Amino acid sequence: MPQPRLFLAHDDSQIESCFDAFSALRPHVRREAFLTQIRRQQAQGFQVLALEQDGLVKSVAGFRTAEFLAWGRVIYIDDLSTLPEARGQGFGGMLLDWLAEYARQQECKALHLDTGYARHVAHRLYLNKGFELSCHHMTKVLE
Repeated sequence: MPQPRLFLAHDDSQIESCFDAFSALRPHVRREAFLTQIRRQQAQGFQVLALEQDGLVKSVAGFRTAEFLAWGRVIYIDDLSTLPEARGQGFGGMLLDWLAEYARQQECKALHLDTGYARHVAHRLYLNKGFELSCHHMTKVLE
């Protein structure tokens, strides 16, 4: 099996090739709105890291560099998703390793992410990669 290739998705075709991997985590996002949504987020510093193997994007990370009073300069990972049929092959870990190195190059102090309570397999990956449970993320939906 060929080595996976990691790349930052910049052009429309690269971004569109990431839809299925993002959709595995964010099924509510419609294909016809995906590129426009990513472009809006990119205008705010969002980046897409993709892992491709055999001509198919199998895993993605959406992330941004941000600065906070609480944490200083960090990489915040909005999304980390792998196609269901490609899970268990270490692709998520490869993305996290790449992001950790990128964060060091950007002089960031840490990687941050939120994860759903029921995502136990993801939690195991994050803990194995050195993440710590550090807070609860609270949300109030505004109507």
